[in-house]
Amino acid sequence: MRKLLTVAEMTLRELIRRKGVIALLLLFPLAFYLLRRGDYVGQSVRLLLLGVSWAVSTAALFATSASREIEPRLRLTGYRTSQLYLGRLLGLTALGLAVAIPFYLLVHFDAPNVRHGGTALAMVFSVAVAAPFGMLIGTVLPRELEGTLLLLITIGIQMLMDPDASWAPLTPLWSVRELGTYAVDHTDGGYLVRGIVHGIGFTLGLAVLVALVSGFRLRRRGHLRFGAVPH
Repeated sequence: MRKLLTVAEMTLRELIRRKGVIALLLLFPLAFYLLRRGDYVGQSVRLLLLGVSWAVSTAALFATSASREIEPRLRLTGYRTSQLYLGRLLGLTALGLAVAIPFYLLVHFDAPNVRHGGTALAMVFSVAVAAPFGMLIGTVLPRELEGTLLLLITIGIQMLMDPDASWAPLTPLWSVRELGTYAVDHTDGGYLVRGIVHGIGFTLGLAVLVALVSGFRLRRRGHLRFGAVPH
């Protein structure tokens, strides 16, 4: 447990050192919210949820990319692969929830007509799904630019898609859309149940994928270099 918390603390320290990342975490979702607030508060809440997801997944991408150099050395000092990715996931989730709380309070006081319990659940899943999703992209794609573009494409699809389309549940943040609709439009409990089930399924599925890909990458032992044996 101590090593798990150590990795989580290292992840938080790395992100806090990047002042631009912290600014992004706070300003990007706020811009999404203010963009449509004057026209339709419900739409602004949905955009805020997607903004939180994009910010958290981007932070996860940066943290994963930054850990590529230090993780092999941590493995040599006795850290297990599971401790590395679970610790990083713990740190990212904690940071994401800390960022989501002020945005939840913003909605609570600025949009009193929405279901605040549904909004809280949507906030939780916007963080819970986005953290392993960003980690997975950061593990598969070694360069931050490609990962950031992929995240932009994903969020763009989530914004423009028809949530009732047959393929919509295949997208990672569909649960956030369903829970957002439940909270904003006061729909029936089916949206709530579908959102929770989808969010839990994608969170666990993405976490498992991160575990598999991280384990494979670290087992390759790319940090070792073999040279000729001296005579």
